[in-house]
Amino acid sequence: MGFCTGCGSPCPQSPSPALQPMSPIAHWQGCSAWAGHGSAGAAWWDTSSGKNPPVLSRQLFCDFGERFVVDDPAEGDPVSAAVEHISQGNPGVVTYMGTENSHGHLFHDGDLVTFSGVQGMTELNGQEPVPVRVLDAFRLEINDTSSFSAYRCGGLVSQVQQPQECSHKPLSQALEDPKIQVANPEDLPRSCSLHTAFRALHAFRRERCRLPLPRAPADAEQVLELARSLGAQRDPLDEDLVRAFASVSAGDLCPVAAVVGALAAQEVLKAITGKFVPLEQWLYFDALECLALAGAAQLTETDCAPRGSRYDGQIAVFGANFQEELGHQKYLVVGAGAIGCELLKNFAMMGLAAGPDGELIVTDMDTVALSNLHRQLLYRSADISEPKSVVAAAAVQRMNPDVRVTAHQNQVGPATEMLYKDSFFRHLDGVASALDTMEARTYLERRCLRCRTPLLDSGTEGTQGNVMPMVPFLTEPLAPASTPRDGTFPMCTLRHFPRTIQHTLQWARDEFEGLFQLPAEQVNQFMEDPAFLEQQLPGKVLEQVWESLRERPQDWRDCVRWARRHWQRCYHDIITQLLHIYPPEHETSPGVPFWAGDRTCPHPLTFNPDNDTHLDYVLAAAHLFAQVHGVPPCRDRAAIQAILRDVVLPPFAPQEGIQIPLTEEPTDKAQVPTDHRQLTELIQDLVQWRQELVGDEDTQAPLMEPIHFEKDDDVHIDFITAASNLRAENYGISPANWLTSKRIAGRIVPAIITTTAAVAGLACLEVYKLVWGCQDLSCYRNSNINLSTCLMLRVQPPPAPTYWYGGREWSCWDRLEMRAVGADGQAMTVQEVLDWLQRTHGWTVTTLLCGDIVLYDSKADAETRARQQAQRLSKSLEDARMLQQQDLELLYICEGEDAEAEDTRPPLLCSLP
Repeated sequence: MGFCTGCGSPCPQSPSPALQPMSPIAHWQGCSAWAGHGSAGAAWWDTSSGKNPPVLSRQLFCDFGERFVVDDPAEGDPVSAAVEHISQGNPGVVTYMGTENSHGHLFHDGDLVTFSGVQGMTELNGQEPVPVRVLDAFRLEINDTSSFSAYRCGGLVSQVQQPQECSHKPLSQALEDPKIQVANPEDLPRSCSLHTAFRALHAFRRERCRLPLPRAPADAEQVLELARSLGAQRDPLDEDLVRAFASVSAGDLCPVAAVVGALAAQEVLKAITGKFVPLEQWLYFDALECLALAGAAQLTETDCAPRGSRYDGQIAVFGANFQEELGHQKYLVVGAGAIGCELLKNFAMMGLAAGPDGELIVTDMDTVALSNLHRQLLYRSADISEPKSVVAAAAVQRMNPDVRVTAHQNQVGPATEMLYKDSFFRHLDGVASALDTMEARTYLERRCLRCRTPLLDSGTEGTQGNVMPMVPFLTEPLAPASTPRDGTFPMCTLRHFPRTIQHTLQWARDEFEGLFQLPAEQVNQFMEDPAFLEQQLPGKVLEQVWESLRERPQDWRDCVRWARRHWQRCYHDIITQLLHIYPPEHETSPGVPFWAGDRTCPHPLTFNPDNDTHLDYVLAAAHLFAQVHGVPPCRDRAAIQAILRDVVLPPFAPQEGIQIPLTEEPTDKAQVPTDHRQLTELIQDLVQWRQELVGDEDTQAPLMEPIHFEKDDDVHIDFITAASNLRAENYGISPANWLTSKRIAGRIVPAIITTTAAVAGLACLEVYKLVWGCQDLSCYRNSNINLSTCLMLRVQPPPAPTYWYGGREWSCWDRLEMRAVGADGQAMTVQEVLDWLQRTHGWTVTTLLCGDIVLYDSKADAETRARQQAQRLSKSLEDARMLQQQDLELLYICEGEDAEAEDTRPPLLCSLP
């Protein structure tokens, strides 16, 4: 019987010390509960019986008991779709609509679904989940509906995620008959060899009371003999793998620990929360490709012997000379968020830029927010509102005082190209991208490609993550990723026909901007710019400015009354007007109801000051309105209720002749006042108000304070949540809680620290290869992980593509380079550039451009051509942003070339004086 190192008690499921190859990192609810009932689980991460683990390979084992129930097995929210029709039959057929970003096939055979909001066939509403069979992209078969009422309109069909049960073997059995999880079946033999290698390693330690010495061939051969003697290998033993495994088993690399530690931590979370299916049951990770690097394979015992250094674990793998090379590195980390913090932590422990001429630059424009603290480990509560880069740099120096780290607070983009010139990027040994927008990542990729600087691009989304190295002359440039959806929807859907909570939340975001940001900006511009009135004639903006000035509150009570009136307009009057134009029984054509398919018939709400959601809306809206106008707010709910009970609003009378578009509304039609007299009176009012408000003073603070939506401001989220849920109630849509509303409205991509830790570890493994100067493509890895399924896919990056131009083959990394300095020391003329291309490559250029600027066009008239040819490059571009770079990138089209058919050509980089 062994002992649980989590609680120290005897555990019948734990092997005896002589057999136990690893120590549990987690153990819950006591050993007897775990062993006897399977109500909790244990996950082990190999620690080689208290010594450092095998450094470039790790094993992870999970035992959650015989019957472990996973309450929520899938990642993401269950899908739902608007119902268009349900047939009466056995089986019934459901026709549904796809979402804005789908093309059908939302459901799969066997999915369980529920129905809500169905009109006509109401027997389906509230039924127990029923299984479906997929007929095609937009049709499902369900159970017998022949006895149900006829379907009329409306409804949602929603997927229901069912609990899943899994069963695990105890460690003693799983050692002999392992279930090993792999991303690809072809990876299984390698994992089986690693399983045997780990068992042999522990046998070696029992015999020698130590781990194999680094790079000691005799020790590696003995581990191999022990592996052969086990005889339990299902596939042929990979002997070279075992030797490599044993030769570095005494080392310690923090990136590998980060990767497998993150995987283990996610398994712990699975056991605690019942979220996601656990590992089944062994996982093996290795980065032994690092040993194939040129130079690494030639290391000896002397090279890897300990030096009494904090880096001895790393020296045991890569040698002392390599550690010195790590200290010389010059790296730029762009972004100090979740991934950036993990990268910086690893860099500090690796000793990157810890030498006398090393340099580690971290830049981030952002400041630390409260919401950062749960996933960005370098920050603490005291750091809130401080610059991220400054705080992160200080944390790195506390971890490793030798690291030469510098903090910048700049965005790396077109606006900072004077600071981050080509020479800056060429000075670097590498760039690590830790950005959260595709635009920024794409820009950084272009700069590194241009300057031939290695780039490590990392990204995460929830439990998924990826790392892609871009290595000059070896790999293809990073493919531009598709732009993620920004949460926008057709305007007519948001205004009149929402059907999901995403629609109502986006509507609430638009409301926030339209109430508390844009009006204040317009009024301030009107007050500051004397030409504002003339510039806006005629236009809707003047009416909006007039309305904003007319509604200026005098005190907090005015703000509450304004919020109450706006509540009435949004959730009663507008809905009543819509139903006046399109009554519930309205038909688009005889027998075809208007309120069907993607249109849900709404109903107006009646205000109740005792309703929490109604009061939440008024409180948040009044608070924001008061902030815009500089009025002190009040949070006393009882006092607000008293004010609201005194508010009496006139009854609403629907108007005739109003048109409501049924498709996307045009945005280029300006709405103007109804007649010239009204416009004149409006302008007179505005002019008088401005005179009264400005007075004789030359300077004055802005009249109103525009409020920009901030996802970390609770009042902002209070408004969004209440506004969205009230509109959802109008349309019979299930509401969202405060946190869900914050995530969706704030467009927050979930960041999980386990994922960021794993991704950063994988990126740092590629750093090792770059520091070695590896020119072997087979040693590099593109990595994709999914911690929800505990899967990892690491593949060789695609090679750099080539193309033909001018009769020869070029790589995407090739370019033409010329020093564009004439004999007089000034920038070359355009003609001298044309002559250089003709003389060097035999190309007759017909068109020469720099960005959108035409430097030379052979089809121009003779006078224009002569002027273009005589212009110096610096003079031609003196007003262009291109001159912010010392090197100009020129585009050319040569004689006889079909510009449309062949648009790939090596760029021409001209170095200016």
